[in-house]
Amino acid sequence: MTRRTLYDMIWSEHLVDEWPDGTGLLYVDRHIVHEVDSPQAFASLRRAGRAVRAPEKTLLVVDHNVPTSDRTKPNPDGASAAQIAYFAENAKFFGLEYYDEFDRRQGICHVVGPEQGFTLPGVMLVCGDSHTSTHGAFGALAYGIGTSEVEHVLATQTLIQRKSRNMRAVIDGKLPPHLTAKDIILAIIGEIGTAGGTGHALEFSGEVIGALTMEGRMTLCNMSVEAGARTGIIAPDEKTYEFLKDRPKSPKGAMWDEARRYWETLRSDEAAVFDREVRLDVSALPPLVTWGTSPEQVISITGRVPKPAEIGNESKRHAAERSLAYMGLKGGEKIVDITIDRAFIGSCTNARIEDLREVARVVDGKTVNPNVQAMIVPGSGLVKQQAEAEGLHRIFIAAGFDWREPGCSMCLAMNPDRLKPGERCASTSNRNFEGRQGSGGRTHLVSPAMAAAAAIAGRFVDVRSWG
Repeated sequence: MTRRTLYDMIWSEHLVDEWPDGTGLLYVDRHIVHEVDSPQAFASLRRAGRAVRAPEKTLLVVDHNVPTSDRTKPNPDGASAAQIAYFAENAKFFGLEYYDEFDRRQGICHVVGPEQGFTLPGVMLVCGDSHTSTHGAFGALAYGIGTSEVEHVLATQTLIQRKSRNMRAVIDGKLPPHLTAKDIILAIIGEIGTAGGTGHALEFSGEVIGALTMEGRMTLCNMSVEAGARTGIIAPDEKTYEFLKDRPKSPKGAMWDEARRYWETLRSDEAAVFDREVRLDVSALPPLVTWGTSPEQVISITGRVPKPAEIGNESKRHAAERSLAYMGLKGGEKIVDITIDRAFIGSCTNARIEDLREVARVVDGKTVNPNVQAMIVPGSGLVKQQAEAEGLHRIFIAAGFDWREPGCSMCLAMNPDRLKPGERCASTSNRNFEGRQGSGGRTHLVSPAMAAAAAIAGRFVDVRSWG
């Protein structure tokens, strides 16, 4: 009886060579490139006179530092403008497909890949961004890589990696109303910590995973790296095939049928051995909010910010003290008493059409609190187009939200969308590190529904009782 995990299967199928220490040379099927982690790679290729090995397997998308406001106006950041211009120049120089800031297919790379069918089950996909794990929701082996590795993949279509151990998160029960995949992954990180998955490929399974939409599965895999995992992965199923069918870059006709027969084999063997397993029953899961500067510092909406003296572990106690000082909290505050200045709905974690529909449901007929600045940034031009076709943008604008152009936006402080020192934000992004959304900015990670409700109330509220 075979004992391979899904990760083991895809790894072995892409293994070109292997060293005694377990390091492998892997073939890369898909490479997504953005403007921030590629300038040095392209410059090095040019100096060496090298071509891109497989242009047809490479897709360039501008997303990190492109403005999300009026793009007919000059980029207010000169360095960002120069970086984007060099990105466009390299796309032309090397003959690579490129979605620029005026292309309706442009958006956050981890939204664009799946919606174009560039992401497929069983492929090895890499990108110079840690949240490339998002693509594992389709049964792909998806890695975030560094700048030198970006160059290596461009030049050779291969990547050197050390094989990870296997970890499984089994999610059972029935997700309560108004709870989302964002709450699930925050609960997992809160349980195992941000180092809990270190050195592992994290496979998600269980009855809840089958019930989740592809958007929800992408949210889980997206934040698997926040649990320390090298990547996240979910076996493909009928929902996966339905999502991918007839996408621009998906296989067509007989090739689709052949591909699907292969995809149906992509699942861990029943006897597969995992080095670590965690289980979570979500039946009574509450909406979650982070209170500190690490995704593991998370608590129920009905809870209180912990006091350092209540934390027995010394290192966690010191971490809490530093987090509370940065976040402008003392400990003991009720989460529902914490007011916000900003609300950000967007990022590669939560900026897909499903997320925006949930936000519209929450804010329809209501008005953003006068003390809050709230913005919604769709994950791609196609998401924005779909939202506007459904009339969601009218609900957002009527409620007082700023409806933006697609991009990474306030997820990270690499563009004009950023927090000011001391501003507190309800954010649907994936990281709440110090300065992540702007120097001195204070980030609380929540689901789209929770961020939307907080924008209306001016403070955190329990969406389960939201009127």
